[in-house]
Amino acid sequence: MSPARTDHETRRHDVSEAVWRVLAEHGFAGLTLRAVAAAMGASTGLVTHYFAGKHELIVHALAILEARTQQRPRLKAPAIGLPTLRTRLLDMLPLTPEGVAMNRIWVGSWDVALSDPALFSAQATRYERIRAGLCTAIEDARHRGELPARADTQRLATTALSFTHGLVVQTLFAPERFPAEHQIELVDDFLATLTTERDHE
Repeated sequence: MSPARTDHETRRHDVSEAVWRVLAEHGFAGLTLRAVAAAMGASTGLVTHYFAGKHELIVHALAILEARTQQRPRLKAPAIGLPTLRTRLLDMLPLTPEGVAMNRIWVGSWDVALSDPALFSAQATRYERIRAGLCTAIEDARHRGELPARADTQRLATTALSFTHGLVVQTLFAPERFPAEHQIELVDDFLATLTTERDHE
């Protein structure tokens, strides 16, 4: 690899790290070329070498957010079926300081995604992927007799995701009311209602 290419990749890494620092501190509302340049201690002109404008910067920021979300440490499910469903739900919640920061950024991204057709499509696809993962766990739980055999997998996945995202938003706005242990209790309460339906079949 040539020195020039190495320098370019190093600089791009530095820019990406600066983008993440701005997101973590100010969210998408504060994400500007000037703010990224300030985080790097560099000129705005250097940043515009990588991003022609705000839209390209936002696209890159969302890519970083998705990558960091995929790379973050995750809980290990003890078994397939209901334990996996529980683990997937817990993994979405702001149970740690890192989880709080990640969720704050994701919630902040909704506005920019809803106002741009391409970003809207990308985020809609992301939620389809999340629901598909929940569907797999739900199907396994049905086959293992942990959930009602008549349960509508797609509907239940949508309900579970809606419950989890509602809990995320409540926790971000009232963290003192929703410490990690209470969030976990609420997830277990939610899952208990599903298994109660099985018992009444």
